[in-house]
Amino acid sequence: MTHIPHISVELVPRTRQSIEAELQQLKALWPGITTVNVPDLDHLELGSCESCALPGAQGLTRIPHLRSSRVDVSDLGRLLRRLDELELTEVLVVRGDPPKDGRPVHDTSSVELIRALKAARPDLKVHAALDPYRQSLQDEQLYALKKIEAGAASLFTQPLFDTRLMEVFGEMLPGVPIYWGITNVSTERSKAYWVTRNRAVFPKSFEPTLEWCTAFAREAVQHAQETHSHLYFMPIRTELRDFLGAVIPPAGGGTDPEGQGESGAVNGVLADQSGRQASAFG
Repeated sequence: MTHIPHISVELVPRTRQSIEAELQQLKALWPGITTVNVPDLDHLELGSCESCALPGAQGLTRIPHLRSSRVDVSDLGRLLRRLDELELTEVLVVRGDPPKDGRPVHDTSSVELIRALKAARPDLKVHAALDPYRQSLQDEQLYALKKIEAGAASLFTQPLFDTRLMEVFGEMLPGVPIYWGITNVSTERSKAYWVTRNRAVFPKSFEPTLEWCTAFAREAVQHAQETHSHLYFMPIRTELRDFLGAVIPPAGGGTDPEGQGESGAVNGVLADQSGRQASAFG
């Protein structure tokens, strides 16, 4: 039986209008994808929880990013009440970049916040971050396992550009559910940012074009099917139809750029699962 990867789409709330439009488009064109995850960034109009409260997000499984550096684990009450008010059942814990607006920062680590959330709300599904670039592979492996031990249900990776790195981490973390991050890096300037800021590693074959990125995304879908892992798509300043639509054809129109293959297959199983599965995360 073909493994159906669980799929989420990461939507950046640049403005209220832009994310509402993307949410409506996602629900209309990809009804088989019913999960979104939303980052929390200081310079944007909306926070992650505020974005999850938008009308367009209703009916979807919503996963706000929670920055551990913003949470005092000795006083979780306000955060937990907010999650309850929004009927949020899943969160993604990240350390997060240092704030630039003078807001308070705590020494809370991701592991500490994961453990505290699970202690207070055992039924809350907590996802954690996996960054293959920030430290040695062994150190990141140990850090990831600490998060799993603390109660994390799965790991969301920084976007990757090489299935060989997926294979390495899949072997280093056997049995751990992993959601491979897939994004588009379509200019030399964007590539330089990823190398300088995120220490990303690109294969020799990489080309900073949307075509290369969508072709790789189709490879990643096949890898996820073969390894029983999962995916989240993070379009960067690109229309959902142009990026996601080149991998999973939208409902009612669009074709696989290569005519058939994995993207067509995944579109079929997603269309099937949309009638049977309430959440894209199992």
